[in-house]
Amino acid sequence: MDTIKMKKELQKRLEHDNRSIIYNREKETLRIENKQTGKGITVSLSNAVSKWHEKKEKAVDEIVYYVEEALNVMGTEQKMGGKESRIFPVIRSTSFPKETSEGVSFFTEDHTAETRIYYALDLGNTYRLIDDEMLRKEKWDREEIKEMARFNVRSLSTLTKQDTVADNIFYFLNTNDGYDASRILNDKFLKEMSEKITGDMTVSVPHQDVLIIGDIRNETGYDVLAQMTMSFFTNGHVPITALSFIYDDGELEPIFIMGKNRKK
Repeated sequence: MDTIKMKKELQKRLEHDNRSIIYNREKETLRIENKQTGKGITVSLSNAVSKWHEKKEKAVDEIVYYVEEALNVMGTEQKMGGKESRIFPVIRSTSFPKETSEGVSFFTEDHTAETRIYYALDLGNTYRLIDDEMLRKEKWDREEIKEMARFNVRSLSTLTKQDTVADNIFYFLNTNDGYDASRILNDKFLKEMSEKITGDMTVSVPHQDVLIIGDIRNETGYDVLAQMTMSFFTNGHVPITALSFIYDDGELEPIFIMGKNRKK
């Protein structure tokens, strides 16, 4: 499937009387908006095609579901009061927008040179990013939000699956609860993992729904890691970064992997 066929398929499945669908030929994106509110979501057609080559029709189903859920939440007022246990941090790329389409700033926090922390109210099948307007209306303290979110992310499962490639061990955390990448903020979990790793410890968050920890014991391991993270990054619904991080005594430092050499 090419981008034109993908565009037609998504237009057909997402068409609705109260929606407008705008195609940007230059950027190869499709924006689906609510006509009344002007709020919407933008889909990268090239990413969608890439997912289709891997998952075929299931990829289209997933994109449609994701868009439908996001549009259902937009335009409805969400309150945080009484929902303290449903506030979580979410990791995004530093290129991710820092404000809503109406120009309201999201509540964010610096993380690494490649990633930024946003905060979200979990709504079940999706979540709403917390913005300054929500904080102002409900008179929430920013530090309290951060503390609650960090506590809640530590309560999430840290069960991993592992795979061994050329004597290197890779641990995958992939629960698809929307907060897999957020586990990178669970300091206790990362420290526990570091205690059983004998080589270099790497941490990767190529997209929202996976966290990869590597026990890199030789140069081949870095090559495998680079290919693996790029594949996940390309096929994720919400890509974050194809770069990995070296974990050293609680600190995360991005690494650039070139061929059989690695550069910090």
